[in-house]
Amino acid sequence: MQTENIKKEISQGQAILGIEFGSTRIKAVLIDSKNEPVAQGAFDWENSLTDGIWTYPLNKISEGLRASYADLKKDVAKKYGLKLTRLRALGISAMMHGYLAFDKEGNLLVPFRTWRNTMTGTAAKKLSALFDYPVPERWSIAHLYQAILNNEPHVGKVAYLTTLAGYVHWKLTGRKVIGIGDASGMFPIDTESKQFDKKMIAQFDALTADKNYGWKLESLLPEVLTAGTPAGTLSKEGAALIDADNELQSGVPLCPPEGDAGTGMAATNSVAPRTGNVSAGTSVFAMIVLEKKLSKSYSGLIDLVTTPDGSLAAMAHANNCTGEYDNWIRLFGEAAAAAGCRIPKPDLYDALLFEALKGEKNCGGLIPYNYISGESMTGLTEGRPLFVRTSTSHFTLANFMRAQLFTALGALRTGMDILFDKEQVKLDRLTGHGGFFKTAEVGLKIMAAAMHTSVSALETAGEGGPWGMALLASYLINGKGQTLSEYLEKEVFAGAKATTVNPDASDIKGFNEFFTNYKKGLTVERAAVENID
Repeated sequence: MQTENIKKEISQGQAILGIEFGSTRIKAVLIDSKNEPVAQGAFDWENSLTDGIWTYPLNKISEGLRASYADLKKDVAKKYGLKLTRLRALGISAMMHGYLAFDKEGNLLVPFRTWRNTMTGTAAKKLSALFDYPVPERWSIAHLYQAILNNEPHVGKVAYLTTLAGYVHWKLTGRKVIGIGDASGMFPIDTESKQFDKKMIAQFDALTADKNYGWKLESLLPEVLTAGTPAGTLSKEGAALIDADNELQSGVPLCPPEGDAGTGMAATNSVAPRTGNVSAGTSVFAMIVLEKKLSKSYSGLIDLVTTPDGSLAAMAHANNCTGEYDNWIRLFGEAAAAAGCRIPKPDLYDALLFEALKGEKNCGGLIPYNYISGESMTGLTEGRPLFVRTSTSHFTLANFMRAQLFTALGALRTGMDILFDKEQVKLDRLTGHGGFFKTAEVGLKIMAAAMHTSVSALETAGEGGPWGMALLASYLINGKGQTLSEYLEKEVFAGAKATTVNPDASDIKGFNEFFTNYKKGLTVERAAVENID
C-alpha cells in the first residue's frame, strides 16, 4: 500500500494493533487494511529468578506496555508524520501458561509465576492421572494445585486466575475473558463445547473439597471465547494505561486475548488440520493441528491445546532453545571487541550461524546442553548449561556452532518422535517462525534436519506473534462469516511468498548421530543439577 493510503488509514483510525508480551521483548505491530505491517515498536525486558521463582513484576508489565506503544508511536510519527490517536481494533497476546492469582479486590496474591517454572511436578502428575489427560507443569491448574499441596496460605483468598494476556486484557477492558487457545494452557478444554471441560472441573473440585476454601474452580477461571468473538472495548482507564500521553481514544473493540502459541498459528497460517508450525526463540514448541485425538495421553511430553478457533492441536514444548547460544554469541562478540573489532550484532549472528553449515554433519562429537532452566521433556526440574566433548572430538568453531543449533532442538525432538513415529501424525505443511529463523537459510536447514521433514518460512516470518495477534484482531472486524482458516487463507496468505527447505539425508543422519549422544549425555546433565549449586 502506498504511503499516502497508509497515512489516510492511520489518520482515520482504520489501523489495527497487535501487542505481544514475549519472554524477552514486548512488541507492538500496526497493520493496515491489507493486513500488512506498517509500523512497530518494542520494549526489551527479562524475567528474574526471585526466591526461586521465575517472574516479572506487575509494574514492569505496565511499564513495558507503555514503552512498546510509545516506541510504536515514534515509528508512526517518523514514517508518516502523524500522531496515533485512533485504532480500528486491538488484540493482546503473551507467553502462555503460568499463574496469576488475585483476591476479590484485584490484588495479586503471589508474584507472577511464569511458564518457565518447573516446581509443579507433583501436581502435574497427580492431575494428569486424575483426568487421564496431560497436564504440563507450566499450566495454571498445575500451579494452583501445587500451591494447595504446599499449603500456601494465599490459596483460600484466590478469587480469579488468569494468564498474562488475560491480565492485560482485563486491565484494558474490565472483562475477565480469555481466548480458547490461551485457555487451553490453563485447564483442559472440551473441544465440542469450546469451554473448560466441566467433567474435569468437577473432578478437581472433588479432589480439593476437604480443603474448604469456599470457592469452586469454575468461579476462579476467565470466560472462554473463540476467535472472532467480541471481547470488550478499550476503557478510558485502559487507553491511559497504554498511552502515557493520553492521546489514544477509548472504545476500540478488542478480540479475545491469546497465547503466543495461538498467535504463532495465525502468523504462519497453521490453524487447519494437517498443518503445523514451529516457534523457536527463547523457548521452542511445535504445534500440530490434529485430524483426530491421540491414542493415549503422553503426560509430560505432549500437551493438548487448541487453535484460536478451538481445534485440537498437539504441542511439543521445550523450555530452552536459543538462550544459551545467544550467550555464546555475546561472548564471541566480547572477544572480538577486546581485540579491537566491534561487530554489529546482526553481522555477528550471521557470521557465526553460517559457520554451522560448514561443520561436520554430526558436529564432530561435540555435545552442549542449553538448559538454562529445567526441561520437563527430558525430566529435569533445573538446568545447568554444559558443554561436553571427548579429547578426540573435533573442536572447531563450525562444529561448535552446529552443535549449539542442534542442541537447541534436542528436547523438542524428543516430543516429535512421539507424534511422528508412535502416533503417525501426518503433515501437509510445517512453517517456522521466531528468532531461530532470523538467519533463515541456517535456521530452516537445521530445523529440517531435526524434524526430518520439510520446513517453510513465510516472508512475514520475522513479524511473528504480534503480527499474528493483529491478524486475530483483524478477523474480529473483517471475518464476515468466514472461518478463521478461510480468512487467513483468502485474505492474508493468498499471495504469500514462502521459502521451503527439504531435509538433506546426510543432515538427518548427522542429527540422529548427535541426538544419540545427546540422550546418553543427559546423565551428565542430571549429575550437574544434583551436584552443582
